[in-house]
Amino acid sequence: MNQAIRHSWIAAVAMFALIFGAISYVQVVGADELKANAWNRRAILQNYCNDRGAILVGGAAIAESVPGNESCKFQRKYNQPELYAGLTGYFSRSYGVTGLEGAMDAQLAGSSDQLFFDRIGQLFLGNQPKGASVELTIDPTIQKLAYDLIPDGQRGSIVVTDPKTGNILAMVSKPSYDPNSIATQDIAKEQAAYNEAIKIPGVNLNPSVSGPTGALLAPGSVFKLVDTAAALNSGKYNADSVLPNPAQMSFPGIQYQLPNYAGGNCYTRTTASFAFALQQSCNTPFASIARDLGENAIAQQASKFGFGQELGDQLKLDYAKSVFPSDLDAAGLAQSAIGQRDVRATPLQIALMTSAIANGGVQMAPNLIKAVRSPDLRVIEEPKPVALRTSTTPEIAGQITDWMTSVVSEGIGSGAAVPGVQVAGKTGTAELGDGLNNSWFTGFAPANDPQVSVTVVMQGVDITTGAQLTSPNAKKIFEAVLNK
Repeated sequence: MNQAIRHSWIAAVAMFALIFGAISYVQVVGADELKANAWNRRAILQNYCNDRGAILVGGAAIAESVPGNESCKFQRKYNQPELYAGLTGYFSRSYGVTGLEGAMDAQLAGSSDQLFFDRIGQLFLGNQPKGASVELTIDPTIQKLAYDLIPDGQRGSIVVTDPKTGNILAMVSKPSYDPNSIATQDIAKEQAAYNEAIKIPGVNLNPSVSGPTGALLAPGSVFKLVDTAAALNSGKYNADSVLPNPAQMSFPGIQYQLPNYAGGNCYTRTTASFAFALQQSCNTPFASIARDLGENAIAQQASKFGFGQELGDQLKLDYAKSVFPSDLDAAGLAQSAIGQRDVRATPLQIALMTSAIANGGVQMAPNLIKAVRSPDLRVIEEPKPVALRTSTTPEIAGQITDWMTSVVSEGIGSGAAVPGVQVAGKTGTAELGDGLNNSWFTGFAPANDPQVSVTVVMQGVDITTGAQLTSPNAKKIFEAVLNK
């Protein structure tokens, strides 16, 4: 009998400890995580009708709280909604919070520890606490220009950054959507709008799987910048190296042959310098470099540029990690070296790689937040530039910059040339089949003192359309930034 009582007592104590531990976790350890969860509807409903802080670009609100109705005192409103939807995300009763609305929810809702004394002050005055405003690094003129440069109906992304600071000046994608329709207080309309939006291929409802930060795309020849850095870093190659440039590359034991790029003048030479190979975007020289150096060398250099790595805390938006595959056979390594096979990169990743070259080999953390201000306009957060990683040496970055400059001045990137300014660039064409490609341009200017880095990708286009929508559009952005 005593033994049964003892066992019952032990079981009761164990159950009490389990319940106490679970409550402690929910209330203390996991409280912030649970509150921040985009699908925590209780947290959303608690703050849904409150006066959230504004998200600002150039001093104007792109997301703000406006007077609601009798049942809900405030309503979230998005201005120029399609232009900024990929950044703001939405604040929805049924579908949670995404984008900066989710990432900066504590500040916008006024529940952040940074606003503790503001909340106390408002309570003493009998007022409803108000959220902080979040000012972005985005330049509204450049954002609008970049968005308009992607034709309606065309899937594409453009990222514009300051390579010296990591500040994002513009980040857009199409197709887009109207977050007002998903943030409406009319639940039936909210659900209908959401169900329509998710049917649109490539729409940037979730930054971690679509748009500039989440769309994992074959990068094509812009990846040759990774090969070039790896080659120079190995010590086996230098500015005077002569590279093999056959019309195609064969592999032992298989019938497959890797062709050289047919769109430029690669066929005119059987050997090539680095400058010529990059100017004309020849395939076989870089495939040869990868076979010579081996998979690990290319993978390690890709990692130094950010493939598979964290992008820091200042971006705020969710993102996908870019991928360089492993366990490659000879043909797979050759294809991967030219940005095909299973290599996948986000537009933001290519922008960061290019910016690292522009910044003397140092990759700065991407940053979207210029300042967070309390309701009385006091600055409570002002992110400073953060060096994320060293991608290569200043000497190698300088040499690659020289070659990228010749891609624009003498090669197939000439559409990006700006009169009176040295522009460094690299084009890319990743084949998708059926004559369609991902068409890329990435570069920076001025080459000798970079002020702006631009990455453009258009998805599912033919070669002619891709050439019209990448380098020439990058030129327009370079001119707009440099002439401000």
